[in-house]
Amino acid sequence: MKYLFALAFVGILGALGLAGLFMLRDGRDGKSKGQNMMRALAVRVALSVLLFVCILVSWRMGWIKPTGIPLGR
Repeated sequence: MKYLFALAFVGILGALGLAGLFMLRDGRDGKSKGQNMMRALAVRVALSVLLFVCILVSWRMGWIKPTGIPLGR
């Protein structure tokens, strides 16, 4: 489970980095800069939602347990 979450997080950061790269690079030759950047941001949002759903399902199935911060220490 940890590796799946880490892989999804790396994918989210990679999509965000690609969107930033497209934002800086596209638009120099007169074309609009929106298409590649919007696609990368849509992938980032989809991966974020998928990660959230996977964490929620894993918690409901009992595969992961919230530990929290111990009080009174």
